[in-house]
Amino acid sequence: MTRLKINGVDEEIAATTVAQLLAVRGIDPGARFLAVAINGAVVRRADWADVELASGDAVEIVRPLQGG
Repeated sequence: MTRLKINGVDEEIAATTVAQLLAVRGIDPGARFLAVAINGAVVRRADWADVELASGDAVEIVRPLQGG
């Protein structure tokens, strides 16, 4: 288990890469307008399968929501 701060909330999650994190959270990595940042640095979509997560990382997952 990796301890991360995801969108401001501390969580322990069984994921070691960005791609695994998205899968565990039920987020389609192919979704349009989806962005991920680790410790303030945006991670390129092409690198999601390779970028390793470390305990203590702050991860922001940003995606558009419908509504007004």
